[in-house]
Amino acid sequence: MPDPFAMPLVPIDCEVDARSSICPGPLLELIRVVHAVPVGSVVSILASDPGSARDIPAWIEQAGHEYLGAYAMESYTRFVLRKGH
Repeated sequence: MPDPFAMPLVPIDCEVDARSSICPGPLLELIRVVHAVPVGSVVSILASDPGSARDIPAWIEQAGHEYLGAYAMESYTRFVLRKGH
């Protein structure tokens, strides 16, 4: 069973701290950053809002980016994606 606290093995190019945002804030912050970084960039967003666990992975898939996983931390989750286009 994978360790939920394990970090991805890929280097993160950009990290967004949205732990103080409530839904839909973390998702909107992620979308803004993804539009600003080059294709192939690995983006991480830190979110503590419970709705992010549903909204962020769904948006990543719908938008056609590569979902690299969600990593449970003590009081938040780190979502990681690779920009696909």
